[in-house]
Amino acid sequence: MKKEFSKAWIASKQPRKQRKYRFNAPLHIRQKMLAVHLDKGLRGMYKRRAVPVRTGDEVVVITGEFRKKTGKISKVNLKTLKVYVDSIKTKKVSGQEVEIAMDPSNLMITKLKLDDKKREKMLRRMESKAEKKEVKPAEKKADVKESKSKENPKTTDDKTKW
Repeated sequence: MKKEFSKAWIASKQPRKQRKYRFNAPLHIRQKMLAVHLDKGLRGMYKRRAVPVRTGDEVVVITGEFRKKTGKISKVNLKTLKVYVDSIKTKKVSGQEVEIAMDPSNLMITKLKLDDKKREKMLRRMESKAEKKEVKPAEKKADVKESKSKENPKTTDDKTKW
């Protein structure tokens, strides 16, 4: 098994290879691994299912012990691939409150922080790409259906003859 990261790696059933892929991934790929699902309203607006999370985004917990709790992202750890939400804390034995590391797959973004111009530009670019894709295939399918219906019209006379 190779020791360095490979972009050509597709998938494996073996957990050791999956862990190795995540552990050895470079930062630009780790950032994509921290993508969080969007709320239905945001999904319709940006035509995307998920977006890489950043500090300041408002999220809601979907699964787990803290289900339905909301808060803002306070910290994103690329090393451990975990996210910290400011309102979700636990007490240590000493009485100190600490934030809990959450997996991004258990969260959903309800409000994006769009202060960063690069992020806003990326979302707008993806939105325009989605619009272009939606228009072209829909027109072709409609044209094909109309031409087929004109070629083979169904009449009741054909059924009665036989």
